[in-house]
Amino acid sequence: MSRRLALALPLVFALAACGGKGDRPRDLAASQITTIGVNSYLWRASLETLSFMPLLQTDSNGGVIVTDWYVNPNTPGERMKVTVTILDQDLRADALRVTAQREVNTNGQWLASPVQAATVQKLEDIILTRARDMRRGAVVG
Repeated sequence: MSRRLALALPLVFALAACGGKGDRPRDLAASQITTIGVNSYLWRASLETLSFMPLLQTDSNGGVIVTDWYVNPNTPGERMKVTVTILDQDLRADALRVTAQREVNTNGQWLASPVQAATVQKLEDIILTRARDMRRGAVVG
């Protein structure tokens, strides 16, 4: 019995050494894949979502995107400005903060006006959904 054990042990150790970490597939869609300071899925999804607005400032290391004022051609008496801040390297809902400013043109002068909370929430939802879709696409693709 001990002779069989003596012959089997080197074989077991040799086979165990074959399972090196280099053979495992990498998780290409990890929630933290980034070469920038913030989550790359949230960053790209934010840029895509706001692509219709002129960008004033982008800082990929700090995770800040600031748009310039945007006037919708359908409502020329109103303009919006949006700031997106990505707070973490993880793809999580609490890693994203969107703020918006709205102004209304009254007698040729732009005056601050309240932004509906649903507008900001909708923008956050669109960005998060797009980021999750990008992540899923990285796994499948």
